[in-house]
Amino acid sequence: MKTINSLSGGKTSSYIAVHYPADFDVFSLIRTDDKKCMFPDKKIRQEVSDRIGHEFIGTLEEDMIIYTMLDLEQYIGRKIHWLSPRTFDELVYGKKRIGTVNLPSGMQRNCTFKLKVRPIEQFWFENVGEPVEMRIGFRANEKRRANTMLEKTNENGFTESNIIVGKSEKTGRNKWQVRQWRKPVFPLIEDNIFKDQIESYWEGKPVRFAYKNNCVGCFQRSPMLLNHMAKRCENKFDWFVEAEKKSLEYKSMTWIKGMTYEQIKKHQSQMGLFDDDFNDCDSGYCGV
Repeated sequence: MKTINSLSGGKTSSYIAVHYPADFDVFSLIRTDDKKCMFPDKKIRQEVSDRIGHEFIGTLEEDMIIYTMLDLEQYIGRKIHWLSPRTFDELVYGKKRIGTVNLPSGMQRNCTFKLKVRPIEQFWFENVGEPVEMRIGFRANEKRRANTMLEKTNENGFTESNIIVGKSEKTGRNKWQVRQWRKPVFPLIEDNIFKDQIESYWEGKPVRFAYKNNCVGCFQRSPMLLNHMAKRCENKFDWFVEAEKKSLEYKSMTWIKGMTYEQIKKHQSQMGLFDDDFNDCDSGYCGV
């Protein structure tokens, strides 16, 4: 059975890439069309565009995530497959930017599925096509998360998904088929690996990591961390503020129930915050 490492750009999945080599290493990049979030290095923008097969303007994650993946590929000595078939803008506004604005939410977290999980599923279908073993970066203290994922597998231990398998000759529409495609495994749990061991491993290694991986304005994060990120990455956080404003014109829907991102951004913290004041549960991180 072939193996896939799903990489997020964080230290944990990168640790898996180093210590548990796979047949395929894949990374789903969150892109934006917004030029206010443009990645500053033109040469690297072109390199990323070549890798994903689409124009790369910028990401709604911290820019450092790009350097992380380039560094990591050099460090492990294997190709990393970059995936990014659509932008976050297309998910929220639609390709033609007309009609209603659809924000993902805690009740409908389709951003993770459509921008990270779905591209990996499609990559699997086009490049493997038979069930694979996928390493998931849950650490030794995250057995509950692993069990939750395993509850969603079938009797054979595989995740099933509705995959695009072609197009109809008559209508040109996508043809879908339910396939069992991945068997999730948790090597860090099996080998009793905790966060402190991973942090220690990366000290002094030639791989640069972002402060937090995943989207700057991820609504799974606490309001306090979002306020912190608004100060660290103002242009990127403003993308989420503007999307929410447009959503309110149509549906009165916000990223987080009971408050707006503009309110979160303007809030003055009562005390100084330090980078280590936030843990993974604050970060909105999620395994695919």
